[in-house]
Amino acid sequence: MNTRLLDSLPDMPLDVRWISKRSQDGILVSELTFQADVHQRRVGTLVSPEGEGPFPVILYVHWYEPQACDSNRTQFLEEAKCMASDGVMSLLIETMWSDREWFLKRTQADDFASSIQQTIELRRAMDLLLAQPGADSSRFAYVGHDFGAMYGVAAGSVDKRPTCYVLMAGTPRFPDWYLYYPKLEGDERVGFIEQMRPLDPIERVGQLSASPILFQFGLNDPHVPIERANEFADAAGASAQMSTYDAGHGLDAHAMRDRVSWLRKQLYE
Repeated sequence: MNTRLLDSLPDMPLDVRWISKRSQDGILVSELTFQADVHQRRVGTLVSPEGEGPFPVILYVHWYEPQACDSNRTQFLEEAKCMASDGVMSLLIETMWSDREWFLKRTQADDFASSIQQTIELRRAMDLLLAQPGADSSRFAYVGHDFGAMYGVAAGSVDKRPTCYVLMAGTPRFPDWYLYYPKLEGDERVGFIEQMRPLDPIERVGQLSASPILFQFGLNDPHVPIERANEFADAAGASAQMSTYDAGHGLDAHAMRDRVSWLRKQLYE
């Protein structure tokens, strides 16, 4: 399988099925499912101001931390509600790593193909968000944490619709994490690193250079040493800025405040 498959999307309806809708304080929260790929339906949460728009939009993609209760699309729910109070529509989506045991069940033999599929799913989620009544495609932020940041770079490198990005605690190369488990040695390890290289965020983040990027990293992150953080941000070019926090991989409330402030500036100024 080659990376040119990233460029094509399945020619099929999104087939959105609305599960529930609830309104509170002028904010509408809707649960839905959609056809993310040929053989995969995903769940999403749409958080929107009530009214007709036009609304700036955000696609939020969560982190992977199986010990955390927010290792799923709920991670950014309160932030999305905060942004909705400012007139922003957001979509929060399920991913392959929403399954707490996903990392243990996957293998390196599957990682390249799964990465292609996940990137396609993110682009389909973009389709879904931008198809909503009132969505303003000229003001479109992508926010991703951990794998959400990394796959956001892969998606954005071929899909130029996001106008700005917040990339939180991602590492520059997929094997940095995918070689945690299962362990590989010798030629197998080298072969896997070479297979994943064309997808690695550091190889693709420069293709986002026309869009403002905010990188957020924790100074006490065991998964992303500061050297990797600097390397990743440096590869993004002059349009990127990097902020660090006295926090771990999950970042902190300070990072959230900075992120919301930066997003408001990008989407409204």
